[in-house]
Amino acid sequence: MSTVDFNTQLEQSSESLYSFAYNLTRNIDDAKDLLQETTYRALLNRDKFKMNTNLKAWLYTIMKNIFINNYRRQAKRQIVTDETENQYYLDTFSETTENLGVSQLAMLEIEAAISDIDIGIRTPFLMYFQGYKYQEIAEHLDIPLGTVKSRIFFARKELQRRIRRS
Repeated sequence: MSTVDFNTQLEQSSESLYSFAYNLTRNIDDAKDLLQETTYRALLNRDKFKMNTNLKAWLYTIMKNIFINNYRRQAKRQIVTDETENQYYLDTFSETTENLGVSQLAMLEIEAAISDIDIGIRTPFLMYFQGYKYQEIAEHLDIPLGTVKSRIFFARKELQRRIRRS
């Protein structure tokens, strides 16, 4: 196929190619860009077109591949745009501080509730809270393992009752 014939058929296909590009992009400007890129690639690779084949199908394939490659490229890029009017807030790197007052009050209440619990169940509970295992607590306090477990259980229940009440 001569260059003149190729260019003529390419120009005749441009309207249907534009429609296809618009269906892919759903944007007028993007469709025009896609059509332009397709035309450019078709002209650049004219020597790869095989004679006696469907030029329109070849152009549609080029367009579809360009669209897919662009879509994948954009998905990888994950462009984030910010339309904030005042860019000052974006450029400041000020540290934020957390108000620990509420959590400190809660800890004071929990510590007060723990100190009000009977010492018989408080000691195993505090040891368990500090990271001792049941067996270590039993050996240290010289009481049976089942007793340690039940005292820790009762200490938890008593704490739950006292904290809910306040």
